[in-house]
Amino acid sequence: MTTSPNPLVATHRPKIAILGGGPGGYEAALVAARLGADVTIIERRGLGGSTVLTDVVPSKTLIATAEWMTLGGNAAELGIRINDESGNTSHTITADLGAINQRIRALAATQSADIEHRIRQAGIQVIQGRGKLLTDRSVAVSEIIDESGASQPDLTLEADAILVSVGATPRVLPDAQPDGRRILTWTQLYNLTELPQHLIVVGSGVTGAEFAGAYHALGADVTLVSSRDRVLPGEDEDAANLIEEVFKSRGMTVLSKSRAQAARVVGVGDDEHVEVTLSDGQVVTGSHVLMAVGSVPNTQDIGLEEVGVAVRESGHIVTDKVSRTSVRGIYAAGDCTGVFPLASVAGMQGRIAMSHALGDTVNPIKLRTVAANIFTAPEIANVGYTQKELLKLDMKYTVTRIELKGNARAKMMGIREGFVKLFSRTESGTVVGGVIVAPRASELIYPITLAVQHRLTVDEVAGAFTVYPSLTGTIAEAALQGHRSID
Repeated sequence: MTTSPNPLVATHRPKIAILGGGPGGYEAALVAARLGADVTIIERRGLGGSTVLTDVVPSKTLIATAEWMTLGGNAAELGIRINDESGNTSHTITADLGAINQRIRALAATQSADIEHRIRQAGIQVIQGRGKLLTDRSVAVSEIIDESGASQPDLTLEADAILVSVGATPRVLPDAQPDGRRILTWTQLYNLTELPQHLIVVGSGVTGAEFAGAYHALGADVTLVSSRDRVLPGEDEDAANLIEEVFKSRGMTVLSKSRAQAARVVGVGDDEHVEVTLSDGQVVTGSHVLMAVGSVPNTQDIGLEEVGVAVRESGHIVTDKVSRTSVRGIYAAGDCTGVFPLASVAGMQGRIAMSHALGDTVNPIKLRTVAANIFTAPEIANVGYTQKELLKLDMKYTVTRIELKGNARAKMMGIREGFVKLFSRTESGTVVGGVIVAPRASELIYPITLAVQHRLTVDEVAGAFTVYPSLTGTIAEAALQGHRSID
């Protein structure tokens, strides 16, 4: 914990300009306003940014809907019968994608409006327009639209400190240009009115795996194209292998070690479809294709180079642990920094930036304690060191893994797949990481996050009471096994 060595001298009310109204931007704005600053956010579309309007909120809403389809598929096993309007027993649940997407768009708009209301209540000015750095203390704003939708003249904002939080957009392959109809990025999926008959998902990272699982649960045939030897190549190997097995067991086609080179729309009318050409010459045919091949930061043409802000070859802005860039007074947060593509991290970066800029107490960001989740079914949640990282370190560590299928609550819920895995230091028993694969793993990871954050031992985790029956009981059981291994 430190205090900014160069706080803004409060001879006047400090002015803060923020480029981007996503989590990094609006969280920073709220902190700056509480610290007495005069804050202006420049945002092109709406508060919440891509996180709320096209990425996290819409995708997780879709996935939450798909989860009901997965649960419905297990209804018969649990003794539940679903009847149609005539009273006949039916085992089929269908998804109305048009209605689902209409709800998703409405929910995203409402969430954006709620954030804007909160921002304006805090006395923060919002300008709908495009911001560009002029100097280390000024921002040019163009393409300004007022509340009535009318264009307004360009203006220049002077600022004592600037935060750049402009996010990222989907990466596009040269020979797979999205058309918004059949060749799609994840931002375009929510305009579909009918479920794709056969969706090809190119990319088996987090985004690809989540959408592949969701659309398959909704009833679409899905082919997942992975350039690596397994899905989710950056995740815990046991967890990724389990998800791939689940995908295949549910009828999804997974093409491993298959790199997509091109996608095109062929045919007309009822015969119109897409063809995805792989690097080995194989052609995969479907009704639609989702390109989920990563993202690129929105750092072009916003004045970074002109004012001297250091940028990596990838386009990401270089920052330190308190969100400073290479130029004094300019900070950066969120996906445009490439630190962690998580809304929680963006918000933390933004809050830290303003605390530092305005001379408040600062806790530098600690990425080792960041909890992350993949919203497949089951979910994958993790925190702390991964097993791959531990293998590279000169550290004696212990791994304990317990399958969920032995948990009483899991049996009641019809859960057969999933596990809890804990990593701890062999000598001290300190918990240094963990992985959970389970329904609602995003909720279950919290006790392990606390253990990593506060350096608890497996004995301390095991010594806390858990409810019986509960899925958290398996976390305690894994911790108990850790004790036996270090005894």
